[in-house]
Amino acid sequence: MSRSYRIGLVGKPSVGKSSFFNAATMNDVPEGAYPFTTIDPSVGEAYVRVECAAPEFDEECTPNVGYCDHGTRFVPTKLVDVAGLIPGAHEGAGLGNQFLTDLNETDVLVHVVDFSGTTDLEGEATEGHDPREDIAFLEEELDQWYLDILEKGINRYESGYTTEDDAIEEELAEQMSAFKTNEDEIKRLIRRTDVGFDPAEWEAEDKLELAREIRKETKPMVIAANKMDTPEAQANYEEITTDLDYEHLTIVPCSAHAEKALKSADNAGVVDYRPGDDDFEIVDDISDEQEDGLEQIRAFLSEYGATGVQAALETALFDVLGVVPVFPGGANGLGNERGEVLPDCYLIPPNSTAEDFAYSLHSDIGDGFLHAIDCRSNRQLGKDYEVESRDVIEVITTN
Repeated sequence: MSRSYRIGLVGKPSVGKSSFFNAATMNDVPEGAYPFTTIDPSVGEAYVRVECAAPEFDEECTPNVGYCDHGTRFVPTKLVDVAGLIPGAHEGAGLGNQFLTDLNETDVLVHVVDFSGTTDLEGEATEGHDPREDIAFLEEELDQWYLDILEKGINRYESGYTTEDDAIEEELAEQMSAFKTNEDEIKRLIRRTDVGFDPAEWEAEDKLELAREIRKETKPMVIAANKMDTPEAQANYEEITTDLDYEHLTIVPCSAHAEKALKSADNAGVVDYRPGDDDFEIVDDISDEQEDGLEQIRAFLSEYGATGVQAALETALFDVLGVVPVFPGGANGLGNERGEVLPDCYLIPPNSTAEDFAYSLHSDIGDGFLHAIDCRSNRQLGKDYEVESRDVIEVITTN
């Protein structure tokens, strides 16, 4: 069956992580029609935007989950608020062990960083703090966690638990299987780091470098540069995004405060706002003070194109993970036997084939896969066809 991607939200205290989580998981659809669900206290439902395919067929879609707003499909995804990040988390400090467990159930991370520099490493109020310290702190904490597990695999390999035929990449892949890695990936990363395949020759720095590469590969990250509606954050953003040492990072400017304010105003009927848009319309009488606040937010949207909350989630899923949105078509084009039009939009892994897509619908459909049909062109697609973003595909199966 189709899996649900989980975006992990991480960050030290007081950076606006809770504001980001609340803004992203607010019930911003008509009340009662699409109930907001919280899976557990630290997991909520957020949405990513996909251009709906139905208008191309002169149809109006009827989503089973999520919703559609003027041709933009809002597809649900899980957002995990990973709590307990403090120095020493990898050693079990604070909520360390729970933090790392929660973290490991996520596919990609959004690291919320206070770019205004008004909170120190412990989340206490300060001035002039360098956001680069926060970025480094999280990466180092995760690297140490990976290193601890990597070293257990090395020790197991060197202590003779494995047979002589076993290669180091096999042992490390088994030891680190919880990170959804495999032998081929480990072998590729050993080659990339050029540390060689004999762990007896690895120095401490070699082990750390390999652990870091495995972390980057299995827990890719987006930086949400929060509080960008302040001059201090804007100055820091300019400095960091032009620093060559940070060009490997994906940094999205955002204001969780602005997103939450706009969604609250939209729910109250004060403004007409669609998440991720670069503008909004005031549709009710408001005080001068409220209007001033909204106009400040409008100026921010004009400068940065959006509040950045939607952009951070979509960058994480679509750009960093490469997730592909696909619409299952029906026997009568877009509809199914219940008369629903494009009721589903599946988010599937990059490089998936038509057969992979069939299995994401249901294992029985995959087992009986004959071929697929491109609903736009009516072209028949073989099992090895690599699906593309926004494909509308009907699967023909014996089951």
